[in-house]
Amino acid sequence: MSRIIALFIMLVPAILAVVGIKLMRDMLFGILQTPFPFLWLQFLIGLLLFLFGLAFVAGFIFYRDRKRNKVQKRFQK
Repeated sequence: MSRIIALFIMLVPAILAVVGIKLMRDMLFGILQTPFPFLWLQFLIGLLLFLFGLAFVAGFIFYRDRKRNKVQKRFQK
């Protein structure tokens, strides 16, 4: 049961990162999505979503590896 919960916790930021990539790609092709009035704002929100999702997934992996002593000595507590 705990693995399923962990999977759902990891899916939400991953989906946000994918949406962020899509928003940035749409801005490069000049496609304006509905809630955004400007292309630059769409790109900025997409970049923030992508960075948040990436940071969350990377932090989760780093935390898990630190718990299992699979990181370099300078990253261990």
